[in-house]
This record gives sequence, structure tokens and C-alpha cells, in this order.
Amino acid sequence: MTTNPARNFHGRPLFVRLALSLTAATVFVLLTGMVDGGIGVAPRRLFDQPLFLFANALPGLLLAALLLAISRRLLLSFGLAFLAQVLIYGVNALKVGNLGTPLMPADFRMIGQLRKGGAHLLSGYLPHNVWPYLALIAGVLAVIALWRYEPPLFRPSTRSRRVIVGGALALSLGSLLAGTTPWTRFYNGQHLWLEPWSATATATHSGLVSSLLLYKMQYAQSQQKVDPAAAQKLINQSGQALQQHLQAVPDSHSEAPDIVVVQSESFFDPSIVKGYEHSDFTPNLRRLAAGGESGSLHVPTYGGGTIRTEFEMLTGLSLRYFGDMQFPYLQMNGKVVPGLVRSLRAHGYRTIAVHGNDPGFWNRSTAFKALGFDSFVSQSSFPANAPMDGKYMADRAMTDEIMSQLKDAGPPQFVFAISLEAHGPYDDSPGIDEAARDAIPVPADVSGKAKLEVQNYLYHMQHADAELGRLAQLLAQRSRPTLLLFYGDHLPALTDAYQTTGFVNGQDMLSQAGTWLLVDPRNPSPPVRSDLASWMLPGHLLERAGIHDDAYFALTQVLASQLAALTYAPGAPPLPEDDAEKQTDQAMASVAMLRMKGKLDAMLPKAGFAASMPETAVAGGSQQSAASAAQGVNQ
Repeated sequence: MTTNPARNFHGRPLFVRLALSLTAATVFVLLTGMVDGGIGVAPRRLFDQPLFLFANALPGLLLAALLLAISRRLLLSFGLAFLAQVLIYGVNALKVGNLGTPLMPADFRMIGQLRKGGAHLLSGYLPHNVWPYLALIAGVLAVIALWRYEPPLFRPSTRSRRVIVGGALALSLGSLLAGTTPWTRFYNGQHLWLEPWSATATATHSGLVSSLLLYKMQYAQSQQKVDPAAAQKLINQSGQALQQHLQAVPDSHSEAPDIVVVQSESFFDPSIVKGYEHSDFTPNLRRLAAGGESGSLHVPTYGGGTIRTEFEMLTGLSLRYFGDMQFPYLQMNGKVVPGLVRSLRAHGYRTIAVHGNDPGFWNRSTAFKALGFDSFVSQSSFPANAPMDGKYMADRAMTDEIMSQLKDAGPPQFVFAISLEAHGPYDDSPGIDEAARDAIPVPADVSGKAKLEVQNYLYHMQHADAELGRLAQLLAQRSRPTLLLFYGDHLPALTDAYQTTGFVNGQDMLSQAGTWLLVDPRNPSPPVRSDLASWMLPGHLLERAGIHDDAYFALTQVLASQLAALTYAPGAPPLPEDDAEKQTDQAMASVAMLRMKGKLDAMLPKAGFAASMPETAVAGGSQQSAASAAQGVNQ
């Protein structure tokens, strides 16, 4: 394409072209700061910190300079870079609006999930207003016009120099986005504001783009280091109580129970929300809790990220100790992952996962193989006439599928079912009984879109509670004994409503606990209430099922009271202040990482191990096991 020489900038003096470039860069930095404060996490005084302002805009500046070296067009280059930033800020605004937390580096892994069943779930979160799409179209048209009509800043003859400069810029930008060591000297907590335990606070003070870089570099540079000696010391300190757990003898006359676990999408008891203190939206949960165990459940996510809670439940590992593992199933490297499923398989259980969605979403088809499931019943395996409720498969279809999988003869069975009906977003739920939905009471201060979201959620959540009651009734009628564990994976993303009403305990939405229930539907027992974290559930379940020979899960039960205070929550600090708790926490981190690497078994006592064994012998064995584990980890 040729351009009228009269309109070319490259005929202007060099200082004019430099002044134009610096002006464009300055405007870019200022606009980035304005957008960051406008649709980012919260309004901020980013302009009071010139260093923070520049650091937040630097990746975009490098991209604009690289595009300038390629295209020779100033406005086009900075416009494209700014448009790319606006898209990131727009996605961030959607995440903040729905989940209450800003973008994290691991969120970009979701791009690969769009073609694996994720598009159906995630598209519902896109804005329903036409203006964002019109603005995007206008931006694209502006880019096309600039490419066609903007005069170039440099002569075509400067190509060789532009290749050299462009190569240097590409290298700089690539190394920055990769989080390489030279950049960590600038993007760190000494120069910028970094709170590793709070993405919101980090993005609020340092800017969204800076926070993405800070977290990437934080995790890259601060990989947890395994301390086998500390892990072995913690195991030894638990020695007597651990031996008692391992030596517990199951009732030889009792039949191994079938186990059904229901991970209920976004389920929680609304009575923890102000305005709902005396509500009863979960009558079946309350009724069953009166004949079993129940309590608050602390989970590692809010409003989404189901697989975080799911991972903790199936592995018994706290994500507290894997700070860079935002989406576990997308980041697991091992082909064999120890946990609840493999422990049950070792006891002859047939293990089945049930979920009415695409098996590729969240990489479940691969992850479930690594976790040890014998089979995965996903959407395509459900009956062709399986009912929908709103956007997703109805919970009653899941209940039917659970019962169809349970056999009255053969080995004991473990069914892990993941519901979908109450999945967000909650601003639209087609095909439901709108009259029943609109009759659901909502606190007076909640109105407009927030009211609709609350009513849509409660409409589906009550179905989940009803299906809990129906499932328990069906299991009680079986000839085989069955344990039923039911829990919510996280609170629903009703962010606007929560901010209006608040919670009964006065804490924010990121600190709220969900609920769990464990019952024997055939044999109700006196009620027991206890608060747990999701990673503590599998050890508790195995103990209730009479399985005591998994030393890791026995250890989590022994340490449950000590570790309850160290539960991971989305806004919690990484370490306790008390020295004793800090040592326990750090030692447990090494235990968890050794377990994940398959290096822990050699350090743990075996079932039937003599409790009266001389202490010196145990100590000697511990040192050897710790040394072996350290060698294994370092290999």
C-alpha cells in the first residue's frame, strides 16, 4: 500500500517525531490509570504513585512500541495496545462483578477451556447490554481506519533498524510476561504494593496489570520448598494418636457401606445472610442434620472455581499449600494422584464419578483418571430425555443417575456426583416457573437485578435441597448400607446482594463458610455438629466408613483440631502469627507437597505398626525416611 508523501510524518525533524511518540506514551499511561480506576477492582489513587502508574502501563507501552516498529504507525500501535488492555480490564470487571476477586495469572488458562464445554457455562457471564459490544466494534473500525489512513512515522528504508529494535522490544516484552529474573527486581513487594494473600488489595494499590505480573513472579520465585525433616517431625509428634487411628479394628461383621458423595453447586444455607436469619430454605438439610453429622464447611474459593473445593475433597490436600495452583485439574502433572478414590479402590470399592456436563471442561476426564475413578458418567451418558432446569441439567436427573449406578450386589461402591442446576450466572434462568420464582421473598433493600439473581438462585437451590431429601429417602430403602455426604462447593456469586445485606457474623463474603452433612440414611444417629475444611472431609468420611489404614488421612484426623485454625479462605493471610501454629503450618505444607509428589508413604507408619516400638528405633527410622524423601524430592 502506498501513502501520499505529503502526509508522511517521516519527513518531519527527529525531535518532532520523538515528541509525538513521548506524547502518545504519556497519554497511554494516563489513560491506563484512568481505566484501571474506572472498571478495575475499586477506585484508587494510582496517580499519587507515579512509579505504580508507570509499572502498570509498562507492558502496554512495550507492546505499543513493538507494534510501532512493525507498522510504523503511531496512533494505530498505541490504539491496538490500549484496546488489548481494555479487553483485559473488561474481563476483570466481569470477574469482579460476579466473583468479587480480580483476575489472576491462572485465569488465562480458561481460554483453553472454551472449546471443552466451557463456552456454554462462561458465555452466560458476558454483558447483556449492547453498549460494550458496540464500543468494541467501534474500536475495531478505528483500528482499520488508522491502518488505512494514518501516515507512517518512519521511512520504509529504516526496516533493518526497526527489525533490530523490534527484536529487542519483543524480547523485553516476552521476558516480562514470562516473569524472568531481571524483571523481578522491579516487580516485587519492595517497589510496588504486594499482598500475596489478597489479590484485591494488590490490584487496588498497584493496578491490575502490575498485580498480574506481581503474582506471576511471586509464584515463580517463591516455589514452596519441601522440608522432609519438618514433615517427619510432625508425623512423629502425632505418633501415639496416629497409631491408635491406624490400629482401629473395623467391625468384621459389618458390611462395607456404599458411599455417595454429592457436591452441590453453590449450595449454602441462606440463614447466614442478614434478612434471612429466620428463613427455612433448606428443610431437608435441617431434618437430616438432626440425625447425623453436619456443620460449617470452609472452602478455598468463592462464587466459582468449583474444582478447587473438588480437588481438596478428593485428595485431602489443602490448596493453602499450593499457592500457584489456581485450577488444580489444569495444573496436575502426575498420572497417579493419591487421595480418597485410590484409598477406596484399595479396599475393593468400585469408583464412579457422575456429572451432567462436558467431561473435558476443567480437564475432568484426564484428572479423574489420575485420581483413580473407574468410570466417569458425563453428559453424553445421561438418558437422552434427562430433564433440564433453567440453563443446566436438573438436580433430579443427577439423583436418578446416582440411583441407576448403585447396584444391589457386587463390591462396595463409591459414587461422587457433581450437580450443575444451581450454577450461575443468576440474572437469567429460561424455562422455569416464573411465578414460583417471583414468590420467593427477598430482603427489602435488595432490588432490581440483584433481587432477580437472588430469586433465581433460591429457586434452584431449593431443588437441590429437595433432591437431597429424595436421595436420602431412596438410599434408606436400599438393602445395602450407604453413607451419604453432601456439601456445597462454594457460595453463589450474589455479590451485589451480599454487599447490600451483609452477613449475620459481620464478616465479608470471602470469609463465609458453606455447609456439609454426613448421614447414614437407614440409621439416623444423635446430631453432631463440627466445623471442617473441605480438605478434611475425606479423612472424616473414611473414618466413618471404618477404613483406618490410610496413614495420611489418619494424620489429618489426628491434626484436625490444630489445623482447623489454618483453614484456607480466599482472603486469609498465608501464615498464622503464633509461632507454634506457624511451625505446624509449615510442616504440614511439606507433608502435603510430599504427598502430592508420591514421596510421603515411606515416612508414614503402616497399619499394624507396633505402638510399643522403642522411641530410638522410631527416631532412627524417621531420619532415614526423611533422608530418602529428600533425595526423592530433589531428583
